[in-house]
Amino acid sequence: MFGNRRKALLVSAALVGGAMLMTACQDSDATKDNAAGAAKGSSSAPSKAGDPGSSSGSSSTGGGKDTAKGNGGSGKGTDDGAGSGADTGNGGREQVEQSCGANDISWSTRSETQAGGYILVIAKAKPGITCYLPAELPTVAFGSDGTQAGPAEQSVGEQIKLSGSTAAYAGVNPKSTNTDGGKELDSIIVAVGDNDPDPVSLPVGTITVDKPVVTNWHTAPTDAVPFS
Repeated sequence: MFGNRRKALLVSAALVGGAMLMTACQDSDATKDNAAGAAKGSSSAPSKAGDPGSSSGSSSTGGGKDTAKGNGGSGKGTDDGAGSGADTGNGGREQVEQSCGANDISWSTRSETQAGGYILVIAKAKPGITCYLPAELPTVAFGSDGTQAGPAEQSVGEQIKLSGSTAAYAGVNPKSTNTDGGKELDSIIVAVGDNDPDPVSLPVGTITVDKPVVTNWHTAPTDAVPFS
């Protein structure tokens, strides 16, 4: 009887142990499933969170593009600014200076006795004007037929900047010949160059004109004597 009872206890213990083992296995499987699910959830969570993050990254990148575009705009403005003026050849630019026209100048004349007599033409810039006389002969014409003075010098002079009290001088010999004859006139027409649209007429008193000549512009009146 005692042996049967022991046998029954052993069977019961075996059944209880088996039930506990099965429960433990189920718990272990559930834990594995939950862990796998959590791992899967974790791997998918960043993916979902990455969408907004990616959007944020796009926004940041967009900000970079806007900044670059702004800089590009500034560069364009600089180019536009640098487009004005003359190219110096080294990537820079300098302001183009204004050439003198006859209407930019206050004109005067006076008679001189040196070299057989000549007319000294004096040019000064009008108040508030700064301009340049080109390195070429002034245009001087006489009479209704437009007789023009030829060069009294072999070479071309230098460009002269007129501003304030600075003056330029040119000497005109209305009669370079030693013969009798010529036209009797009392004024000359002066322009900065052949293309000057505003030539001026200057009174000079009565002169005889025959093959006239004129010097280049000079900064000193003594250099503007038209020697034949």
